[in-house]
Amino acid sequence: MGKIFYGLKKYEDAVEKLTESIHLFKTLKPTPEYAKAFYYLGLSQIQDSNFIAAKISINKAATISKSLEIKENEDLISLQTAIINRATNNIEEATTLFNNIIIKPESPNNLYTKAEALYQMGLIEKQNNRNNLALNYFNKALNLNAKNQNLDQKSNILLAISQVYDKMLDKSNAYSFLKSHLNLKESIAISNNKKLGINDYEAFKENQKKLALARLEKKKKEQERDENFSRLINYLSIALITILSLWCFCLYKNNNIKKKTNLLLQEKNKELRIAKEIAEKASNARAEFLSTVSHELRTPLNAINGITHLLLEEKPKQSQLHYLSSLQYSGNYLTAFINDILDINKIDSNKIELEKINFDLRKLLNDIKNSLSEVATKNRNEFILDFDNQIPNNLIGDPIRLSQIFMNLINNALKFTKNGKVSIVAQLLSLENQIATISFEIKDTGIGIPEEKLESVFESFSQGSTEINRKYGGTGLGLTIVKKLLHLLDSKIHVKSIVGVGSTFSFNLALKVAKDQMELKPEKEITFDLSKIKGKNILVVEDNKINQMITKRMLENRDINCEVIDNGEEAIEAIKNNKYDLVLMDVQLPGINGTIATQEVRKFDSKTPIIAMTAISLNENREMLLSFGMNDVIAKPFIPNDFYLMLTKFLS
Repeated sequence: MGKIFYGLKKYEDAVEKLTESIHLFKTLKPTPEYAKAFYYLGLSQIQDSNFIAAKISINKAATISKSLEIKENEDLISLQTAIINRATNNIEEATTLFNNIIIKPESPNNLYTKAEALYQMGLIEKQNNRNNLALNYFNKALNLNAKNQNLDQKSNILLAISQVYDKMLDKSNAYSFLKSHLNLKESIAISNNKKLGINDYEAFKENQKKLALARLEKKKKEQERDENFSRLINYLSIALITILSLWCFCLYKNNNIKKKTNLLLQEKNKELRIAKEIAEKASNARAEFLSTVSHELRTPLNAINGITHLLLEEKPKQSQLHYLSSLQYSGNYLTAFINDILDINKIDSNKIELEKINFDLRKLLNDIKNSLSEVATKNRNEFILDFDNQIPNNLIGDPIRLSQIFMNLINNALKFTKNGKVSIVAQLLSLENQIATISFEIKDTGIGIPEEKLESVFESFSQGSTEINRKYGGTGLGLTIVKKLLHLLDSKIHVKSIVGVGSTFSFNLALKVAKDQMELKPEKEITFDLSKIKGKNILVVEDNKINQMITKRMLENRDINCEVIDNGEEAIEAIKNNKYDLVLMDVQLPGINGTIATQEVRKFDSKTPIIAMTAISLNENREMLLSFGMNDVIAKPFIPNDFYLMLTKFLS
């Protein structure tokens, strides 16, 4: 009876009958049915969101199954335990249990549990706003579901995929999967309505009695009414027919007007839809074009920067040194310009996912101040950090995006100020419900901005005037990136400026305070201890001949042994048959690309560090590359110091 009620989704009745069943089972020797009674009791309690009681019931089912050596229920019990942990925010333990189910070999008996585990992992990633990983799990779950044909499970997966696409602003896919979900729900509802449960049957009988009584009462009243009002009805019938005729005529005319209006509206809506699609295609085409151009420029730019670095290391003639330094400066400028374009495209295409991690705001601002102190000294500027001591040490947010915002604003202030003063001010405005609202100001005593240019400075490629661009240089993209990043952080940039007096850029941020306010330990600095990496063996997987030559020369200049392979298939075999201290893996390779090659390597080698070398397109990001098993990522064209620093990190 309890299982029947559970199948009919009468969970309160199911709990009652299963509890009675368990009391009877307690008087007998333990059997598999005893374990099933606790298992279905736990399922019913999960549906009623009574997770504490559900956990006790599922654990009891597991204990009885273990004592009776019943192994076929292990995956089902582990699955429900993980679902309870996810519902009670015990995400780490839930993730471990789901992954244990997922990695088991596929068989006809575990198709449902593997698909459900993949679906639950997708929900966890969706909750953490890791949309690409969530889609990966949901699609795998959908593929397994096709083999077990569980319609309720398929409906849930389709709805979850629709919601992820909606968060990614992919309305077309979101609508498609939502429609599939609704159609499947309707089919399930029709199928369920054909089944008559116990409660439905009792309700049906009671309803029939009520209908019979109602019919008798109605017939009695109709007879009385007919006797009392028959004459009046005869008098009014002609008037009623006349009124109805006029009403029908009005409805006919009104209906014609509505049809014409609806046709006009449909035509206008169609025109608007077409215009919207054209605008979206144009925007996407622009973003993809800029991304492709930026991506393709990186390969020759890597050659320019790399060869320049190698020539500078070979002690050139004094007459050549000036030209090489100018070439290095131009290469670095072009690299920064391409990076800015790619950042703007990523923001506009919703490819940026904000992190939520612990960081020390004071340390972040101090590090930025120290990194830009040389620029301040060069322009003979007083450089000050005014930090409010009431601001909590540990906050939760995205330190990388914050650094990008501060670097652009402070760099501008230092560049446009000479023999003056630049101040970074961080002031706590409020601290309520573990949310710290902080005001930031970047002040300078530089050249200032004309009032009519205050709004346009945040537009792409805008620097106030052509003269400023010629005198001070720059791409005019920094403030555009700042404005777009602050919009993602639910904030807005404000500027006040007087020509010849200076400028103040300000914004407020609401950051969550971390529970642990212990002082953060400083990160251990990684230095260039070349003696520790000499003689190491490195495999370079790169298909571009110029990049092969540059990377190999940069390694051999540091007495590092280097082997070069130009495709993923041979790289897999080389790593399988040889011992390397580190692998530099290009992402874009002919045949098997770098990510797939890394996945294959990780099946038999989990220890050798693999560093991704990539030109970073619009659809690539660090998290995505690391998910394939890579240890870190270095972007091409890479800065030599950053390149050697990463080698030191993994080889010392």
